[in-house]
Amino acid sequence: MYAATLSTRKEPYERCSPPFKERVEEGSFSLDTERRFHHDKSQMRYFVEPDKTPNFDLRNGYSDRYIKRDENVRKNLEHILQWILANKSKLMQRTDASYVSSALADFDFVTSRGRLTKVLCTPYEGQTEWSLAVTKFQGVFYINEVETENACRGRQNRTESHEENIYWGYKFEQYICADKVDGEPDSTGVVNSNEAFYSVVRTRLSDHRLLYSGEVDCRDKDPKAPAPPACYVELKTSGEMHTEKQRSKFHRFKLLKWWAQSFLLGVPRIVAGFKNDDGLVVSVRTYQTAEIPQLVQGEYLGWKPEVCMNFCSDFLSFVKRVVIEDDPHVVYLFSRKALSDVTFTVHRNSSYSFLPDWYVKEMS
Repeated sequence: MYAATLSTRKEPYERCSPPFKERVEEGSFSLDTERRFHHDKSQMRYFVEPDKTPNFDLRNGYSDRYIKRDENVRKNLEHILQWILANKSKLMQRTDASYVSSALADFDFVTSRGRLTKVLCTPYEGQTEWSLAVTKFQGVFYINEVETENACRGRQNRTESHEENIYWGYKFEQYICADKVDGEPDSTGVVNSNEAFYSVVRTRLSDHRLLYSGEVDCRDKDPKAPAPPACYVELKTSGEMHTEKQRSKFHRFKLLKWWAQSFLLGVPRIVAGFKNDDGLVVSVRTYQTAEIPQLVQGEYLGWKPEVCMNFCSDFLSFVKRVVIEDDPHVVYLFSRKALSDVTFTVHRNSSYSFLPDWYVKEMS
């Protein structure tokens, strides 16, 4: 008999890191100006090294050149499912078709990088709540996110200042990304947050075989750059830090999330623009993903990567033990409340069901 809950305290996970294989890119896809799926690299952008003191005005274009994605539309893994169907024959070639009928026989889990990031950070984010819906279909566990009530209220009650801060992140990308490998950034165009490029990677954490997608900001334009995902670059913005308290908070919380996101996708480099209160980027710094854990040691003792990875591995094991029924209409909802352990409930033919009929039919 398994335990009905999973501890989120960091102490049980303070042991040697579990094996985590190199991330290998299986493919990619793009989302256009209306967030429609395209099985191509049309939204790939190329990194252009900025000055160390760039003075980028992130406010520029917010009032008249910004198309904001409708966050009320929840896609429920729709895009990676479309990618799977587009690559069904290729995935089948990875298995012995004489006895395996599923194109995903090589994988235990299908999800997105965002869902896994939430899990990785859990032992160090005590106040963070999340709900993850899991459905088992043809032996594969699909992990989807369900917006919590607190998250929904927070999104609907954002201040104008918060909304503008979100835009600033997209605007920073526009200043240092080119649409073509031999092009230059154009900061005069429209910022459309529907557009995106995604990498689909496979890896193994302990004995868990994973396939997941993650958004990629841009790639190195050097023709000698390594193959994806090692050529990808993550772009971030953050406020200037003037006090020790600000620096400590940055190392404890923001760098944890930055590391988790890039580490999961195999992105080796993060370029961060530090902005003042007026929305001007006044400095740029590059972080090597692999070196970030060393930055949080010493006076910034706050998180350890092995704790994150062990918790994630144990969570996936917990899911495997709990989710027994193989049925696309049955959802196991795993929830984490603030300062609480992970619990679960079971739902049949409910609003939590997320595998679309077109996917189930095509894969059956």
